[in-house]
Amino acid sequence: MPFREVVGHDPLLKLIVRAVRHDTLPSSLLFVGPDGVGKQRVAVALAQLQNCGAVRETAALPADACGVCGACQKIERGTFADVLLVEPGENGSISVDQVRQVIRQAAYRPFEGRRRVAVLRDADTLLAAAQNALLKTLEEPPDSSQFILVTARPHLLLPTVRSRTQQLNFGQLTVGEVAAIVSRHGVEDDDARAAAVAAAGSAGRALALASGEFVPARDAAVSLLRSVSTARDARQRLEAAKELVGKGRTAGAARQEMARRLRALISLLRDVELLASGADGAALANADVEDRLRDLSPTYGGPRGVQAFAAVGRALDAVERNVSPKVVADWLACHL
Repeated sequence: MPFREVVGHDPLLKLIVRAVRHDTLPSSLLFVGPDGVGKQRVAVALAQLQNCGAVRETAALPADACGVCGACQKIERGTFADVLLVEPGENGSISVDQVRQVIRQAAYRPFEGRRRVAVLRDADTLLAAAQNALLKTLEEPPDSSQFILVTARPHLLLPTVRSRTQQLNFGQLTVGEVAAIVSRHGVEDDDARAAAVAAAGSAGRALALASGEFVPARDAAVSLLRSVSTARDARQRLEAAKELVGKGRTAGAARQEMARRLRALISLLRDVELLASGADGAALANADVEDRLRDLSPTYGGPRGVQAFAAVGRALDAVERNVSPKVVADWLACHL
């Protein structure tokens, strides 16, 4: 995928391309930003630009890969000998052996391209020994090699690793940008927009929601709001919280599902506020459940809705820090 096919991040893409053209791009980069916003795609586009056999100028960029030459196609398929993709193994970590193998390969001149590019996906999963093994190479990489560490959690990297890389920050995508990406995958416009609103700027998350995971998550969120809005005491609120957690999942799957349901809650509360303010139903992200949202608007329109929105945000932050979904659900039910 050349740069011109990447959605969003236009200023950052132009910065990268200009640096490549003037040969000023640092050899050790750290791509930082939320999950699912395109960091990995930009890393692949950079590898293509550095190895493309027919670099071209476009209306938006002074240089971009052609996307059709042999090198570009191999890089896209993951079969180009000089682009090394390092991912967490079955244990969820990147080992020191994986890193040492990449370091050995990077020491040689490129085999079939102009520049060898090593992309470390989910770099925050690098074991401490693996990070330490990388330090010298990141500080003094071989002339013909490029290292790109990609992560949504840079704070998990050693300070010595961060200090040896140039950090580039990727922001969240707009709702329109996310919806456009989801629509490319054959999703209807209304469903794409609903997923985009719930995904909080992450195309990857929106695609997961649009694949069929969004509707049950949203149903659980609506059920929680309805139950809590009529609850008369703490016992009834805690009983409602059970509906949000669900059953029969591993710890990791439970956290992922809880995060989906919390993002659905954010999307629903936004729509409830719109209805409470008198907005037209056409502006809703969840237009297909407008009747249920109108029933909730007298309760969650105004100050209580603002309070609920803030509480869901805190709950989502807690889930992403690995707090127990049950604890989060109980707390949230008492604060909605």
